[in-house]
Amino acid sequence: MSDLRQRFYIEDCPVRGEVVHLEESLQTILAQRDYMPAVKALLGEMLSATALLASTLKIKGRISLQIQASGTFKWAMAECNHLGEIRALADYEQDPHFQEGTDSSVVLGSLQNPVLFINIEPEFGDRYQGIVPLDQPTLAGCLMQYYDLSAQIPTHIVLATTPKRSGGLLIQLLPRNNEEEQQLIDEDIWPRLTMLTETLKPEELTELSANEILYRLYNEEQVRLPEIEHLKFGCTCSKERCAEALIQIGVESVRETLTEQNPIRMDCQFCNTQYSFTAEEALGLFGEHLS
Repeated sequence: MSDLRQRFYIEDCPVRGEVVHLEESLQTILAQRDYMPAVKALLGEMLSATALLASTLKIKGRISLQIQASGTFKWAMAECNHLGEIRALADYEQDPHFQEGTDSSVVLGSLQNPVLFINIEPEFGDRYQGIVPLDQPTLAGCLMQYYDLSAQIPTHIVLATTPKRSGGLLIQLLPRNNEEEQQLIDEDIWPRLTMLTETLKPEELTELSANEILYRLYNEEQVRLPEIEHLKFGCTCSKERCAEALIQIGVESVRETLTEQNPIRMDCQFCNTQYSFTAEEALGLFGEHLS
């Protein structure tokens, strides 16, 4: 089983969906820091969710989920771009509950004043940010509530994770063509498909192949499968981005930093790559030169 996203369509029916499996990229991301088990579970679900949501966008760019809270858990974020590159990071204080638990609900249940942000950043055009209350017991439940209330697109999401891999499944109801089709879909097909989807067990989502999952759930439907899309760990950091960050803080702050640290070292928290700027390089960003 590799890291992949399998889109699917139900023939003659305005329903689309996706299955996501993450293994190698998940392990690469989780190895960047010594995360506690419950935090690993949450990041696994967030990564699968972003990979699912990214496929619903028809843009070049990236989508991220970001949880912010007070208390022992500070924040977590996961991101996926149109190339299928994913990354994630979390920051929290040591909490014995996070060590003992192996389920993301352990973290979600401990959050104080939590908010979930859905950020969509196209390469060209305006950015979008949706704010989602984290008042459901699961991340999937919060995302389904967002689609139902804010996006007004009937959506069903299932997420699961183990220490080795994570998985996700999404089905979405598209606009109906006429009243007759709407009645048939809304009263029969969509309730039946969501009921079937709910029968999927967490271990099936992480252990079975995409084809096995789709046959297990929808073998009475005509399911069309486009080509599989591969997912991988990818970081968007670069020395150019670090330079932009230095420019943003201003020349005086850069001068002050150089008195304490020369060269200036900047670490990427996502991939642990380190970038350095000599005094000449750093001041050169502002058109200044060493005297």
